[in-house]
Amino acid sequence: MRHTLAGVIGAALIILAGGCSSKKAATTGDAAGAGYGSGKGSGSGVDVENLDQWGGRGTVIGDVFFDFDSSALSSEAQEQLKQNASWMQKNTRSSVTIEGHCDERGTDEYNIALGERRAEAAQNYLVTLGVSGNRLSVVSFGEEKPFDHGNNEEAWAKNRRAHFVTK
Repeated sequence: MRHTLAGVIGAALIILAGGCSSKKAATTGDAAGAGYGSGKGSGSGVDVENLDQWGGRGTVIGDVFFDFDSSALSSEAQEQLKQNASWMQKNTRSSVTIEGHCDERGTDEYNIALGERRAEAAQNYLVTLGVSGNRLSVVSFGEEKPFDHGNNEEAWAKNRRAHFVTK
């Protein structure tokens, strides 16, 4: 029994660690930032379609990612938002905080404003998809909470995101 429990815990840790590093749902494999947030999985490594298994409170749904100095939603970001909206329509008791994030380039003030525009772009798109606006809130962290602490384009692309946390 002890080996079985240890195996399950080990497998869970591998899945969680893999999810943090691979960012399936929001992809950033390329320098243009199209990878993370591309709708090909979830930014948290969690399958958005089967998210009910994780419960509502504190669940993270798929992140969307942005090009440098932009709050425009790519087609990949729109696909991820459609998945997020579908989950929200199935889980009507959950509300979502959309966190806007930036890479480290730019002033603190500029990045706070850009992070807010990114979060609001995601929020507005979700509303157009039928999600009630009173279930959504936005906050900007600018560059203060990077996903990746690296100092290169790959890391910066991961940090240019709207991150979703359910309540």
